[in-house]
Amino acid sequence: MKEYDVVVIGAGTGGYVAAIRAAQLGLAVAVIEKQKALGGTCLLWGCIPTKALLEHAHALKIVQQAKEWGITGAGSGPFGLDMAQVHARKDRIVGGMAKGIEFLFKKNKIDWIKGTARLAGGNAIDVFEGDAQTLRARKEIILATGSVPRSVPGIEIDRKRILTSDEAIHLPEIPKSIAILGSGAVGVEFASIFRRFGSEVTIIELLPRLVPVEDEAVSAELQKSFRKQGITSHTGARVTRVAVKGGGVEMDVQLVDGTTSAIRADYLLVATGRGPVTAGLDVERVGLELDKGYIKVDALYKTNVPGISAIGDVVTLGGGAHPQLAHVSSAEGIIAAERIAGRETRALNYDHVPGCTYCDPEIGSVGLTELEARERGYDVRIGTFPFGVLARAKMAGEAEGFVKIVADKKYDEVLGVHMIGSRSTELVAEATLALGLESTVEELVRTIHAHPTMAEAIGEAAHAAHGAAIHL
Repeated sequence: MKEYDVVVIGAGTGGYVAAIRAAQLGLAVAVIEKQKALGGTCLLWGCIPTKALLEHAHALKIVQQAKEWGITGAGSGPFGLDMAQVHARKDRIVGGMAKGIEFLFKKNKIDWIKGTARLAGGNAIDVFEGDAQTLRARKEIILATGSVPRSVPGIEIDRKRILTSDEAIHLPEIPKSIAILGSGAVGVEFASIFRRFGSEVTIIELLPRLVPVEDEAVSAELQKSFRKQGITSHTGARVTRVAVKGGGVEMDVQLVDGTTSAIRADYLLVATGRGPVTAGLDVERVGLELDKGYIKVDALYKTNVPGISAIGDVVTLGGGAHPQLAHVSSAEGIIAAERIAGRETRALNYDHVPGCTYCDPEIGSVGLTELEARERGYDVRIGTFPFGVLARAKMAGEAEGFVKIVADKKYDEVLGVHMIGSRSTELVAEATLALGLESTVEELVRTIHAHPTMAEAIGEAAHAAHGAAIHL
């Protein structure tokens, strides 16, 4: 039986980062991963391939506006996409990054054990369906098995016409039409991809608004933008019947007014969330405590079983909602590794986790929404500034959206920052730092934002929260 200080199960953004940090701190580390490449869902099927497709969609948007930009000599007729080339470039990016993780493993002397893991008790792990062997963790096992797409009752995913995001990133042709069930980040990102590629897109959302975790003002702005782009959105709607028929998918959708609409599309993408991966681990055998399939952990990711930690999409903390985000998994992996190595570390503040949605227009948010702040009893002050006023936005041809700051009137503390518009997924980093440092609105006002930049909107929104926006 081969022994390591730490054995990590799963090489996604939580597992591989935890492994690297543990190795940096002098621990002997092995990672068990059954996939043919390292990187997990984010790199292989999620964040990276979808954002690559979104970059292609943005490039197509620019060339479609060639006349506006004064670009000539690009040929005649409408611009199109060579989907084989699009997928080839996407796959090169994914493959290159996966090889990069392999290099980091070699650099940090981390062993990649190729196979499927099963907990055997006593800090032992059986590996099968690959490099069959038994390993033992002297200090700790870290479970980082992630999540998989899940459906809703009554809809069976056949992966041919009724798809998850795993299949949608590989569609060889641009569908004439696609329906998308769910308007979270996955749903609205694929809506942006396929609409820009030329598909007719219909979104069906059970809750009353798009991107329901975001501030209500952001949801309203996205709905307005999608309407302008020709994306049909049905909110407060429920699918009552689905049938694969005649080379497409037929659906009956009960709309918010109680009427039923018949919708037909080439494909139905089910984007209704993800479920934890614990099947085959034998978690019950070792006595791990679960909550709706998720592994329960404390603030430093210890489970109820000594010697076993868990991080990322597979966990729940205190029964509350846990953000299934790659950067959260990585942050949790670092904390777990540091604790195991005996380093002083501290728990994450989940109110300060940035959220990025790469639809068009982009969404970036961190902290409390206006409604959440009021529900927690704060006397709220709001400052909003539109991107369209800024010179940089006009130059880029990206004038949609705004920055909204939610602040506490009593102490002037910034409670949340919510933005929708070009580059919002980059701009949210400043807002995240501001919340982490418990910044006041006044401190954002006094921070010089370079001109001309999109970041000026953050400074102007801070001025607006004090009733003194300069350029409004």
